[in-house]
This record gives sequence, C-alpha cells and structure tokens, in this order.
Amino acid sequence: MKKNKTVSFVMGGLLLLFFSLPSALLAAESLTVDQIVERANLAAYYAGKDGRATVKMVITDAQGRTRRREFTILRYDLEDGGEQYFYVYFKEPADVRKMVYLVHKHPGKDDDRWLYLPALDLVKRIAASDKRTSFVGSHFVYEDVSGRGIEEDSHELVETSDQYYVLNNVPKDPRSVEFSSYKIWIDRKTFMPMKAEYLDREGQLYRVVEALEVKDIQGYPTVVRSQVKDLASGGQTISEFSRISYDIGLKENIFTERYLRRPPRAARR
Repeated sequence: MKKNKTVSFVMGGLLLLFFSLPSALLAAESLTVDQIVERANLAAYYAGKDGRATVKMVITDAQGRTRRREFTILRYDLEDGGEQYFYVYFKEPADVRKMVYLVHKHPGKDDDRWLYLPALDLVKRIAASDKRTSFVGSHFVYEDVSGRGIEEDSHELVETSDQYYVLNNVPKDPRSVEFSSYKIWIDRKTFMPMKAEYLDREGQLYRVVEALEVKDIQGYPTVVRSQVKDLASGGQTISEFSRISYDIGLKENIFTERYLRRPPRAARR
C-alpha cells in the first residue's frame, strides 16, 4: 500500500511553505531518504490541526508588468500526513473577488479540486490532468497548493551539507508532468523545503521555487515570503504571508461545496 503522505513547495505553494513543524521535534541523524521526505512533508503542510493566512501575490511578466492577487487560505487536517483540506478565498482584484478554490487532498490518489467563478455563478471541477496548469494566472500551479504525492517520484539523496539535505526527484510517470526532474534543498534543522529547481524534458533549468524569509510563528518555523521564477518566460511571482495563525478551531464542514458560494467568516476576515 502506498504511503499516505505528500511533499511539495509552495506557496508554495502557494501554499507550500506556509505550514511547518517545530524544529525541536525534528532531530536528524542518519536518516534514510524516505524519512527525510516524510519529515519535509510534515514540515511543509501539517503545523497544528489547522491554519489560516492572508496572502498577497505579485505576478511580474517578462516586460516588468505586474498584477496582484490577495486571498485568504484556510487549512484543515484530518490526520497528520494524511487527508487534508484547503480553502482559498480571493479578495482582490475585482475580477477575481469572491472566487473560491477548494481542495480535498487524498494522499495516494488524485485530489478533488473545485473552483467557484462568481461572475458566472459556476462551480467547476478541476481535472487531475490540469494540476500542473497556472494557478490564477501566477507562476505557481494548482498542484503547488495541495502538494505533490511523494509516491509519484523516485527520490535520491545526492548531497548533505551542514545546512541542507539535497534530494533529486524523478517522476515515475514522465508523461503526467512537464518536468524531467527536480532538485530540492531541505533545511536539516527544521526540515523546511527551502528551494526547488525544476529541469524541463531537455534537461534545462526552467523553474525555481524558493523561500525568501522564514519567521517563528507560534513556535513553528514558517515561510512568510516565497518566490517562483519561470526562467523560460522571464516572469516571476512573489507571495507574502501575513496574519498567520495555527490551531484556530476551524470546522470541517466549511471545507465543502456548500461553502463555495457563501464563504465562511474565517475566510472573509
């Protein structure tokens, strides 16, 4: 049976980088590559039972033109390393205001994803094949929000320095993704993923995701500023996280289709 755990960057995700575990819990001596991957997964996504943050995103194209997004992201864990929900409520600008993105993460199989478009009053299911497409016009992709399943890649520890574990990861199904491999730098003290470099199918570096600033929030090392660069297009997206809080007592029922059209107060704050 496949392990019910996932690992990713974001926000990088988005949202990748938002949730973490206390470094005091994560001593690292003589770990296997699977143990490193599992701890990085927990560090990136499973701080506390739930969490909330405000995200301000600046999208810059190759000509230096910028667009902005502001949204609230809520997270609810059914179990550490297992089933998990994400609710993203967009506040700005006007063309995306009140749009909602909902994820039910199912480690070991495809996630369920919904997008509510208020201008059309339409709920759209996002197909698994679309998980590597742009997230609301940014340089992040939908998969960055809920994470990439660790069972989808083969992992190899290629370097250990005083500060980082460096892993190379190769997709088991190359046809399902646009990259041939990616390398990830994991902090040895916190197990927070700090940087990922993606190679295209020709073996050229084309995408870099990086944590730019980390702070301690309620005892959890938390990335509060992250960046993704698209080296092929010349564009980039920077995300800044604020009003971050953990263990706020979110209710499981708000992470349902019923709340796509009427967002809960926790998302609108």
